[in-house]
Amino acid sequence: MKSVCVLGNGQLGRMLKQAGEPLGINVYPVGLDVEPTSIPYQDSVITAEIERWPDTPFSQTLANHNAFINRDIFPIIADRLTQKQLFDSLHLPTAQWQTLNDKSDWPVLFDALGDVLIVKRRVGGYDGRGQWRVNANSLLDIPVDAYQSSIVEQAIAFDGEMSLIGARGLDGKTVFYPLTHNFHQDGMLNISIVYPHVDHKLQQQAETMLSTIMNKLNYIGVMAMECFVLGDRLLINELAPRVHNSGHWSQNGASISQFELHLRAILDLPLPTPDIFAPSVMVNLIGTEYDKNWLSIVLVHLHWYDKEVRAGRKVGHLNLTHQNHHMLYNALEQLIVMLPSNYLAAINWAKAKLV
Repeated sequence: MKSVCVLGNGQLGRMLKQAGEPLGINVYPVGLDVEPTSIPYQDSVITAEIERWPDTPFSQTLANHNAFINRDIFPIIADRLTQKQLFDSLHLPTAQWQTLNDKSDWPVLFDALGDVLIVKRRVGGYDGRGQWRVNANSLLDIPVDAYQSSIVEQAIAFDGEMSLIGARGLDGKTVFYPLTHNFHQDGMLNISIVYPHVDHKLQQQAETMLSTIMNKLNYIGVMAMECFVLGDRLLINELAPRVHNSGHWSQNGASISQFELHLRAILDLPLPTPDIFAPSVMVNLIGTEYDKNWLSIVLVHLHWYDKEVRAGRKVGHLNLTHQNHHMLYNALEQLIVMLPSNYLAAINWAKAKLV
């Protein structure tokens, strides 16, 4: 079995490593302090946990490795301009958008896209960073260096947010998880919830769109597609060419986690459709100190990243899975007093979904 080197050594790389161990797959996350002689990279398959990995001589070696899966695809998806151009070329639904070049563009942008716009840096922004919601009275919030390095989107009055996690194998076979319902605050994912039984119309739409993208790019591995829900249709918001935060529930709520599925795909191992046997809830732990009381709730699976706790930083997540909706509901009720008060809206949203 070939080993796998992962560009980046954050929590996603760590969870890929954990997923590989039971399968006898050695996974080596590569950060700033890795010792190249300790890793058999010459005969490894190369993947990445993040679109912009640490820039070191060794990471450059890996990025130019002939077994770097999806090497030419990362730049396309990492840049929101080329990502949007990809959607348009495939005639896939997404929010109307234009580039932001100069302050003099604003009258044309408001006329074309509406009174409320979303500015997004082309590269590097995530979890709400590098993004601004603007109208004609708030343009001073846009930094000077955002011009000529951002796109502008029409603000979407959506009914909800969903993501689809799928994988494509070396033989072109695709498999998918059920659509995941997501709740964001301040641009960051707070809670995800997934059911074995799906809205078949939305699920088919999403699978068709993500299949179209992965097949066009000849993509191998797990890809995430975030969408806005507008009634009975979906608009694609963004792609992630990797395992994704909204798929973390699969560690405890699916027969094959997204991390194992990614390893299977890039190593040409069997790729059956994961079985989803119960509803699951994933709670992101953001800037939250470790609390052993979480473990008093029988349904809680704690995944702690062992990172320094800072405001706005993802430091872990909780997975809860059970076939009985009332059990999940009651577990979320118990969590309310164990999490900061700003989680109340997200937990109430998840409880309502369960009801």
